[in-house]
Parts: sequence; structure tokens; C-alpha cells
Amino acid sequence: MLKTGKFAALAILSALAVNPAFAEDKSAAMVNGVSIPQARVDMRVKASESQGQADSPELRKAIREDMISLEVLTQEAKKTGLDKDPEVIQQTELAKQSVLVSTFVQNYAKSHPISEDQLKQEYNKLKVNLGTKEYKARHILVETEDEAKSIIAQLGKKGNFDRIAKTKSKDAGSAAHGGELEWAVPGNFVPPFANALLSLKKGSYTKEPVKSQFGWHVIKLDDERDLKVPSFEELKPKIQQRLQQQSIQDYITDLRSKAKIE
Repeated sequence: MLKTGKFAALAILSALAVNPAFAEDKSAAMVNGVSIPQARVDMRVKASESQGQADSPELRKAIREDMISLEVLTQEAKKTGLDKDPEVIQQTELAKQSVLVSTFVQNYAKSHPISEDQLKQEYNKLKVNLGTKEYKARHILVETEDEAKSIIAQLGKKGNFDRIAKTKSKDAGSAAHGGELEWAVPGNFVPPFANALLSLKKGSYTKEPVKSQFGWHVIKLDDERDLKVPSFEELKPKIQQRLQQQSIQDYITDLRSKAKIE
């Protein structure tokens, strides 16, 4: 049984080649009496242009040759009965669905653009959520509250935070660096961690263990600085993409709520 989507794509091309809707299209080539529509070559050229390639005789020739190879292989695959293979049929249907849905989503995005006001509102909300400062923290993550209390006791006796983190912390990503975390805003942390961090002064650590879904933390604040929020124009593309994706997801959720699913 076939496991590759390439043959599903070939099956689609074969189906299109015998579709009456394409029968009168200008032919780019004939392969054993089967026409390869010029429109299909033009579509491939357009796709290449969208990826930065310039339309040229050389590009068109390369695409035409590729389409001929696809048609030759498609015909050979059909001779062996692969177009009747149940798995190939299912892959073909899935590929057709993907093309249809992708085009529908693109059209939906074009007909439901995100307004400038929406983008600015989202940017302002983002600035509020980010706050005005970012923090450089360290932490030691352990399984139990007793372990965290024991570590706090060691720190109270002038224990070295970095050394303890390297030997005790179960957060492998930060343990090797003495528990050091990247500069971040409080919103990047889970609430219990963020709340504890905001209560600390520079150079201090939590005197009580902090519980989160990951375990028990001992947190130290190394430094803090004013946050430089990128300008609206800098963040606009990312905000637009996120809001557009959310709009599409909301539409899908609405369609699913109205569908009869058994």
C-alpha cells in the first residue's frame, strides 16, 4: 500500500486531465493523447512568482517539462491500477479537500479584513498586558514543598543559588545555567510565579516555596529594567496575522456548532 502523498497529487492531476471542464483549454503539451492544459502551467508559474521567481521562458519550460513527467508517471501508475487503490483514493480525496479548504480560508480572509482600529486596539491591550518593566530571574524547581523549604534554608545559610540550581533543579533548561531565565515580562510566567517575582526586590529570593503546575519553585530576582515595547508599525504584521487566524478559528467554531455531527 502506498504511504506517499505524491501519488495522491498525481491522481488529482490525472483526474483533471480527463475532466470535460478542461477539454477546450489551450494545450501546453499532449502526452499519449492526454492534454496538459496551458492554464495549469500558468497556475504553476503564478505559484513560483509568489515565491520570488521571475516569469521567464526558462521557468515556463522547466514547469512544462515537470508537468509532462507528472503526466507520464500518472498514466503509468494508472496502468498498474494504483488509481483504484483504496488508500490512494482516500489520499486523493484528502488532497482535494485541502486545496478546497485552503482556497476557502484565503477567500474568507480577503473578505473579512482586520481593520486598522482593531489592530490599534489590540496593540494598546498588548502594551497594557506587557506592563512597563521586564525581569531577569532565576529559579530552582523541585518536586516537593519540603525540598523547596530545605533549599531556602540552605540559601539562608549563605548557600550558593547557582550551585544549588545546577544540582537540585529539575528544570533542565535553566539548571545548567544556575537557574537563569531569559529577560521576560511577568505575563510570560504562570500566575503564581509572576506574582512571587513581582514581590521581590533586586537580589532577593522567595522566603516561602512557590507552587505551580510544574512543581515547587524557589525564585530569585537578578535584575529589572524598563520595557521597550516595539512600535505599532513594527508589531502590526504579527498582530494582523494573529487576529486573522483568530477570526478564522472563530468562524470554524461557529460552523461546527451549527453542523449536525454524529
